[in-house]
Amino acid sequence: MKILIVLTSHDTLGDTGRKTGFWLEEFAAPYYAFVDAGAKVTLASPAGGQPPLDPKSDDPGAQTDDTRRFRQDAEAQRLLASTRPLGETQAADYDAVFYPGGHGPLWDLAEDPKSVSLIETMLAAGKPVAAVCHAPGVLRHAKTADGNPLVQGRQVTGFSNAEEDAVQLSDVVPFLVEDELKQLGGLYSSGPDWQPHVVGDGLLITGQNPASSVGVAEALLERLKN
Repeated sequence: MKILIVLTSHDTLGDTGRKTGFWLEEFAAPYYAFVDAGAKVTLASPAGGQPPLDPKSDDPGAQTDDTRRFRQDAEAQRLLASTRPLGETQAADYDAVFYPGGHGPLWDLAEDPKSVSLIETMLAAGKPVAAVCHAPGVLRHAKTADGNPLVQGRQVTGFSNAEEDAVQLSDVVPFLVEDELKQLGGLYSSGPDWQPHVVGDGLLITGQNPASSVGVAEALLERLKN
């Protein structure tokens, strides 16, 4: 079982002067779910090397058992510091792909042709694709074989407008995940703010927010078993 985790390389929150990147818990929790299930995990990012960490996700209040485990795990930290350039990865080498969130993916991965191609190729080959929180935004340019938006008519979720309002970044992000998924014809649903909400539609699995990361990882593992 080989799983590719694709992280953002983007570290700037619009023109605010503040930093962003990937959300630590949304990487750490799925990473350990996959490793503990016996999967071989490969990490990639558009630029390769160390992906930027959203500093907010390193705050004491954002820590979980998985983030604390990561901070004690030299091997995981080494892997994260040396992600493969996304352009050097091939869909044929993996059984599934997972995208952690954080605001970073809205700027780079959402627009990255290699990422779009990876998603389209994986799904066409019958391999699951999963994304959590802001990462469902990476689906915005992906299409089906007949040229329709990939999310059209599919059950999906992602970071809600209400949650983006709550973190006061609705006017900073390049697009709102909820609005984008709806405009593309996705059958968007959300649960209460900050509570787990995971949606599976065939091979596509999405989660609403950081609290959903474990559920998305477990759903992905279940899909691989079946």
